[in-house]
Amino acid sequence: MNTSVSIAGVKLKNPVMTASGTFGSGMEYSEFVDLNKLGAVVTKGVSLTPWEGNPAPRVAEVYGGMLNAIGLQNPGIDTFIERDLKFLERFDTKIIVNVCGRSIEEYEGVVERLADTNADMLEINVSCPNVKEGAIAFGQNPEALAKITKALKKKAKQPVIMKLSPNVTDIALMARVCEDSGADAISLINTITGMKIDINKRSFVLANRTGGLSGPAVRPVAVRMVYQVAQAVSIPVIGMGGITSAEDALEFIMAGATAVAVGCANFTDPYATVRVADGIVRYMTDNNVEDVKELTGCVR
Repeated sequence: MNTSVSIAGVKLKNPVMTASGTFGSGMEYSEFVDLNKLGAVVTKGVSLTPWEGNPAPRVAEVYGGMLNAIGLQNPGIDTFIERDLKFLERFDTKIIVNVCGRSIEEYEGVVERLADTNADMLEINVSCPNVKEGAIAFGQNPEALAKITKALKKKAKQPVIMKLSPNVTDIALMARVCEDSGADAISLINTITGMKIDINKRSFVLANRTGGLSGPAVRPVAVRMVYQVAQAVSIPVIGMGGITSAEDALEFIMAGATAVAVGCANFTDPYATVRVADGIVRYMTDNNVEDVKELTGCVR
């Protein structure tokens, strides 16, 4: 039985990885999860300089998931390389570094610092606000998305995965822009913008007012978008959004995803990623599937 998949020439032992921002860099979770069993660990977003993030409260539970407005808090690329990357290098798993920034120059700085490291791939978070273009997210404007993709492909030594925002009118168009601009793969979906109001206090629950919705509530939207993107491009697609079980993961794979990322579920079950990976193997055994790639995009 073969569970391995390949993304831009990088071979993963299985199609299950973590979703950025939900697993740190695996340090805390390594007490529960054998990271060697994962196809890849996707790190929390890292920027050129330390980011403090948004004021508290930054997280709110909602029906079917959660809202977060963390604001990509991170210690910056220097600490990340010295601490997080060194930790992950101990394990037999692929390392995908999530990159964030407020300008193309900031993204380029991170990508250049990672060029000579053991990072296997780079995932570019284009949901960050572009401070030079009125704070509209890079991933919400086709021209800005094309510009940043082309710029980072020129600088990167590792394959580039563009992580798409679902907060757009035409997700397939944005995916094609990435492919045409040289992206090696696409991941989606990032969180959906949402809001929660405390009716007793008559105020916003999050200090930032809005936050990113993740969890099971977004999965049907995510599966639909992954299907649309997989039909629109020929490069690999990584699917995520509300995966809590192998059944959920298989939906994404059958919709066209080469690999899947488990996110919000890690907060309630630190074993979620391994459970999903083991469950895919059981499904393959029970259904006489010899190669997981037989399932990729099998629903047309």
